[in-house]
Amino acid sequence: QVQVVESGGGLVQAGGSLRLSCAASGSIFRINAMGWYRQAPGKERELVARITTSGSTNYADSVKGRFTISRGSAKNTVYLQMNTLKPEDTAVYYCNVNVAYRSNDYWGQGTRVTVSS
Repeated sequence: QVQVVESGGGLVQAGGSLRLSCAASGSIFRINAMGWYRQAPGKERELVARITTSGSTNYADSVKGRFTISRGSAKNTVYLQMNTLKPEDTAVYYCNVNVAYRSNDYWGQGTRVTVSS
């Protein structure tokens, strides 16, 4: 079994910054990618940023140039640096771990980000 733990959410003013952290542990043989998704009330969960084991990244158009996803030196660790935050970034952010075995996905509990104007 795989466990995913995330943290770093909070309340910030527009234009401010936050750094989200995520760590996966457990029965992990090979990870394809790790990423961040977010969901606001009444909206679908959407991809924010994703990074593969080869280092390739993908970002939602709405966060390009403001958010940066990176992998930490610790095993199965990923970060999301969020700069120039906007009120529309307000959502619950979820860490995703995609493993090679059956391409299964594992999710964190979510961390809330609130950006005030």
